[in-house]
Amino acid sequence: MATETQIVREAPEIEAYKIGLLESAKKLADQSITLPTQQIAGMSGLQTDAITAASPATGGIGGYQPYLSAAGTALGDARTTLDPSGITQFMNPYQAAIQGEINRAYDIQAAQSGLQAVGQAGGPSAFGGSRAAIQQAEIGRNRASALAQAQAQNFLQAQQAQGAQAEALGTLGLRQAAMGQQSQQQALQDIETQFNLGKQQQGQQQAELEAKRQSDLSQLYEPYQRYGFLSDIYKGAPTTQQTLTSATAPNVSPAQQYLGLGIAGLSAAAGANKAGLFG
Repeated sequence: MATETQIVREAPEIEAYKIGLLESAKKLADQSITLPTQQIAGMSGLQTDAITAASPATGGIGGYQPYLSAAGTALGDARTTLDPSGITQFMNPYQAAIQGEINRAYDIQAAQSGLQAVGQAGGPSAFGGSRAAIQQAEIGRNRASALAQAQAQNFLQAQQAQGAQAEALGTLGLRQAAMGQQSQQQALQDIETQFNLGKQQQGQQQAELEAKRQSDLSQLYEPYQRYGFLSDIYKGAPTTQQTLTSATAPNVSPAQQYLGLGIAGLSAAAGANKAGLFG
């Protein structure tokens, strides 16, 4: 019995293109590729300068310390100034001279009073009288009162001077502390501003590095994308298939051939006899 085989194939030119595409794609796939390394942008110059400026060595962080030290010294001096034992330094340096003048004035007054008493009594014997004694005692009390008042005034003025200086030192200390705090805040603000500007520079550098990496990746993947594009084109192209049919005769053995010839001969003889060919 004969058999028939049908083979469905692309048009020869399309089939050749596809085979060529497959071979080229396989060669490309067999090649090793090196992906571009992802890079991280380093700190910009502004950032490193800001970090340096923030270090204690350059007066950034802890830049207030000199002001606090000065403030502590001033406040310490204020406390020392208020020590009662230190009031003598605020005393009037001319206090002894003032006391001397008071004594001299009362000495003159006492002498004059004595002379007056002698004159009124008519002789020296009257100098020791009760009236003279009263006058001398009064002069003595006035002298002591004047000296005490002068000393009290000197002490009061010394206290006021002492308090004024202590207050001035305390105010100076507080101002020094405030200046230190303000200086620190301003320094940190400047450092932060500088660092943020540097951060923007770093971001720009990072964007440029990433853009270059993406460009390198695109160039690296471009051949693969091209083959994928061609593959999609071939998939969407109209089908141009061809059907090839081939028939194959069955294999016949010699006995079958002889038997077939005999049967054919008998058939032919029967036909000839029916037609009257053999009388």
